Amino acid sequence: MNRTHCLLIAAVLVSSSPLKSFADSPTPAPSGIEGVISVSPNRPGPIRKDGPSKGPAGNIEFVVKKGEVRMASFTTDAEGRFRILLVPGHYIVTREDAGAAIGHWRFEVDVLAGEIAHVKWTGDSGMR
Repeated sequence: MNRTHCLLIAAVLVSSSPLKSFADSPTPAPSGIEGVISVSPNRPGPIRKDGPSKGPAGNIEFVVKKGEVRMASFTTDAEGRFRILLVPGHYIVTREDAGAAIGHWRFEVDVLAGEIAHVKWTGDSGMR
């Protein structure tokens, strides 16, 4: 077989290929979680009517697990906000630092394909 025949066969195979070019494929929408994490009570002692009983859980690291497997982590900003991209699935979000020994810092969320789950969680500081 000569070079011309080889090029002709290659051209036919490429043009009849069922694969689409990357330009023809839509970019999948991101999936993940975003939201705000607060802490309550945010100070020791009795809760006063005239003061807030919760505040932002700022600058705290959280671990994202699928079952018992650590998948990712994120740190909230000063206002308790965060955003993390994840593949679809069911996740458990927890604190694992020393500050998590008191209170309750476990949240669950389902991430759907092409969607960002919006959450507002409140952790229990354990202060009474």
